[in-house]
Amino acid sequence: MKQPIISGLLFCSVALFLASCSGGETEKKTNADSTAVDSSAAVVVPKVTTITTPQNMVVIKHKVSDYAKWKISYDAHDSARLASGLHNYVIGRGLKDSNMILVALKVDDMTKAKSFAKDPGLKKAMQKGGVVGAPSISYVTMTFQDTGTVASAIRSRTTFAVKEWAAWEKAFEEGKQERLDNGLAVRAFGHDADDEKKVVLVTVVMDTAKAFAYYKSDMLKKRREASGVIGEPERFLYQVVQRY
Repeated sequence: MKQPIISGLLFCSVALFLASCSGGETEKKTNADSTAVDSSAAVVVPKVTTITTPQNMVVIKHKVSDYAKWKISYDAHDSARLASGLHNYVIGRGLKDSNMILVALKVDDMTKAKSFAKDPGLKKAMQKGGVVGAPSISYVTMTFQDTGTVASAIRSRTTFAVKEWAAWEKAFEEGKQERLDNGLAVRAFGHDADDEKKVVLVTVVMDTAKAFAYYKSDMLKKRREASGVIGEPERFLYQVVQRY
């Protein structure tokens, strides 16, 4: 009677040993798999928000009698813009006069864009929307854009002439920290589509008190002179109300 009992005990011991070994291998495999997954999940690809590929744009600035009425008319004319390769980008309203509107459009073909601007249909659409006076239309090539999200919706669009584009761009890049210290960050810059000596600059106004004081400072005046800016810049302050 003792031999069958001993044999049974030996069988159970072997079975328990094999199960223990199998469980250990499974546990090791599970831990290894978990480590691999966690390592993969830890890889974060930073989002690129700066664009240095040149982008042609049309910027239209005009006054309207009533913004709500104009916006309805503007939206209704979208199909005509798309047919000419114009894509909505930004709509802004002036800080001093909220009925002064700035519209920025991305352009597929500059020749088509210029033809569209001369089309009688555009004039009629503007009249229907309550545009007051003659609009200002600029054709520009933006060479730098920052599309990252920012807290402030206030923008400054400054246009001015320079002696040489490359020299201005180099000097401008060197003034980055100075601008940040004075409540300004670059949103985009470029030049007239037909004349690179006519510069257009768009900045985010993060601190109005600092920025407005900087605009009047000798510091900025000296930096403009050093970078080859000719004459006084023309500045338009506006608030972004729609970004497409």
